[in-house]
Amino acid sequence: MRRDRCTSPYREDESGHESGHESGCDTGHDTGYDDGSASRVEGYLLAHTHREQARREAEDLCARMPWLTTAQAEDVTAHYLRRRMDLTRQILLATTERAGQLREEYETRYAALRRSLLRRHAACACALLACAGLGTLASAFFR
Repeated sequence: MRRDRCTSPYREDESGHESGHESGCDTGHDTGYDDGSASRVEGYLLAHTHREQARREAEDLCARMPWLTTAQAEDVTAHYLRRRMDLTRQILLATTERAGQLREEYETRYAALRRSLLRRHAACACALLACAGLGTLASAFFR
């Protein structure tokens, strides 16, 4: 059974900026790209979009507090961004983990259904061969 492993697209480097996927998500589809590059690009774009949205929200929050100094507003923005990105990372990791669990459950159920179907087809084929054999034997006996 193949087990896909996806990492969160939110990985901060030393400067606090996000980078894309470390290993990407293996979807099993041949995209023509090298191993996981499309997933890394997708992860980077998703991380960038979420970070920019969080930055806009932080700036809107600071705009509603005109008494903050510039340094205080920058601190609030930085704190909000860190908290928001941590929360988003946790949510994505939990979603990825649950998707893996569902995939395993689905694959287990699918394998059981395939085995059951194979047994039923084998039983039907045996019954048809037995009937055909009996029909041939009966026709030879009554000649």
